[in-house]
Amino acid sequence: MEKRKLSFWQIWNMSFGFLGIQMGFALQNANASRILQIFGADVHELSWFWIIAPLMGLIVQPIIGHYSDNTWGRFGRRKPYFLAGALLASIGLILMPQAEIFIAFMPALWVGAGMLMIMDASFNVAMEPFRALVGDNLRADQHTLGFSVQTALIGIGAVIGSWLPYVLNNWFGVSNLATETSAIPQNLIYSFIIGALILVGSILITIFTTKEYSPEELTQFSDEKSHQASMKESEKESKLSDIFTDFAKMPETMRQLSWVQFFSWFGLFGMWVFTTPAIAQHIYGLGIDDTKSAEFQSAGDWVGIIFGVYNLVSALVAFALPYIAKQIGRRKTHALSLILGGIGLISMYFMPNKEALIFSMILVGFAWASILAMPYAILAGSIQPKKMGVYMGIFNFFIVIPQIVNALIGGPLVKYVYGDHAIYAIVMSGISFIIAAILVIKVKDNVDTK
Repeated sequence: MEKRKLSFWQIWNMSFGFLGIQMGFALQNANASRILQIFGADVHELSWFWIIAPLMGLIVQPIIGHYSDNTWGRFGRRKPYFLAGALLASIGLILMPQAEIFIAFMPALWVGAGMLMIMDASFNVAMEPFRALVGDNLRADQHTLGFSVQTALIGIGAVIGSWLPYVLNNWFGVSNLATETSAIPQNLIYSFIIGALILVGSILITIFTTKEYSPEELTQFSDEKSHQASMKESEKESKLSDIFTDFAKMPETMRQLSWVQFFSWFGLFGMWVFTTPAIAQHIYGLGIDDTKSAEFQSAGDWVGIIFGVYNLVSALVAFALPYIAKQIGRRKTHALSLILGGIGLISMYFMPNKEALIFSMILVGFAWASILAMPYAILAGSIQPKKMGVYMGIFNFFIVIPQIVNALIGGPLVKYVYGDHAIYAIVMSGISFIIAAILVIKVKDNVDTK
């Protein structure tokens, strides 16, 4: 038997929840460092607070992948997980910028960090099953399209999330300054509440419009060899400890992609953590301790704008990726995109004003689009359907480990090597992208021979 070929709009609806997930993720990426600095975190401490994000991914995604592979009930296989993740993430979104309401119990900085942990854990609960759902529901010849549509929705959601604080302030007059009752500007608080509502709403659209294949149906779609292996494996009870066995038996393609992912996500983490202080210092000329002035808030809003730019570009590029990959191959497409992103990040050091940073982020948008689509499209062709969820979760190791490494060394590098100049952390992220581009050429792609 063969999986049915889905229409573009069926694929769109299947992935629509990613719009809300990424809107919340973008609000976090663009504003978490700013919020933590307002609550009192030093620049060199930011990466240590951000270590929560990859740690949650390291712990949560393989576990969720394992259990979602072995779940089937009246609500489906993957759906219960990304619904639960969305609800929990929405709580974190609402409470993080309002951490001061808990100040009677503990410092706002620690409450804010705790909400960051809740958000990251919940985003990971929701995100991994969405990746696996594409592998579950789409034929091999639609994988690239499926992950590209996901990337487009990720880009759209991220643009909305990144630009929302700026739009509320400049279009609707919502203040971006601290008040007597809150150190966090109202435009940030409202943005996070709106993000929480859209997150839950978009997940519900996917749940009500998408049908999942049962485990029995998925087994019938496998080739004979995979079918027999699946039948034998189904005779014994699946255990959580099987994750370690699966890790040891990961496909060769996955091992090769791990190094590409390492340098890609090392660079992304540095960009997310240090762009706000880098722009405040390097472009706005602010001191390292200036975290509450009107200029600092404007710098934070502008970071949201330029982050929105790279996400907007990624959404547009995502639609072109299947065509480009068909012409030059998936590996070369990914390598070219990473090189453009690396050039974009390095160029931020040389830009004379904030407007010029838009060009830098246009180039980063090419890399982001490819990072979200190409590695997963390459990987999906090398994984047995029965193991799609757990391997997508294990693949997340190679996303979170480089972020943990950057979290541990990024702050000390900024303080002791870069002299508290965060812009050099951005340059290092660009160099990391270019290393990833070199490594991707050596990856074995079972479908792509170009």
